[in-house]
Amino acid sequence: MQKLFLFTGVAALLFSCNSSKQLTGANQLTREEKEGGWQLLFDGNTTKGWHKYGGDPAGKAWKINEGCLQLDTTVKENWQIKDGGDIITDQEFENFELQLEWKISKDGNSGIIFYIHEDKVKYNWPWETGPEMQILDNKGHPDAKIIKHRAGDLYDLISCSTETVKPYGEWNLAKIKCINGKLDLYLNGNKVVSTTLWDENWKKMVAGSKFRNMAGFGTYKKGHIGLQDHGNEVCFRNIKIRKL
Repeated sequence: MQKLFLFTGVAALLFSCNSSKQLTGANQLTREEKEGGWQLLFDGNTTKGWHKYGGDPAGKAWKINEGCLQLDTTVKENWQIKDGGDIITDQEFENFELQLEWKISKDGNSGIIFYIHEDKVKYNWPWETGPEMQILDNKGHPDAKIIKHRAGDLYDLISCSTETVKPYGEWNLAKIKCINGKLDLYLNGNKVVSTTLWDENWKKMVAGSKFRNMAGFGTYKKGHIGLQDHGNEVCFRNIKIRKL
């Protein structure tokens, strides 16, 4: 029991929001960023600007911890978290550059979803319309064994050109940039995916994926940004965006 307690304490320490050096500013914008049109999507203190997919307020399982937006997985409900769920921005974005830091728990899974069309009558889940940049513990989660399901991948569509993800419990810096369908994904300073949305090649790629029977997937040119509740503990901070 003593050894188990010690291990649990170490694991908790590893996943503390301040367990590794912060890569960027603490949920604030520099003067240069403000002049460049950046805006914060997370103020470090509240879930203002976010709501649960479908329109309800962000669930209480999405907690503010040491300036981080953290999914508390204490009580599970099916494959997600009770009073958690996928959360999305109140705003919609068209051409944009999104930047954030994320940290996943051991064996964890989550994702950053974009161009989400919010219509619960037609679509039960945000991933029925929005493509996803995968968040994963590549060393421990079973999805890591599946091509195009690893951290940084454009989920189930394109694998990373190079893997730069850090181990679970460490912060990763992600960037998603899209201008008129030209999509680039970056992880820890490296461009890892580049493609074009909505053209014939994109349609063929979607047709060969698990999204083939989702008529709305990857078709919307404006939408919400989403953070996924996949039933595992995950932290986000320094979430910022600028319209292009």
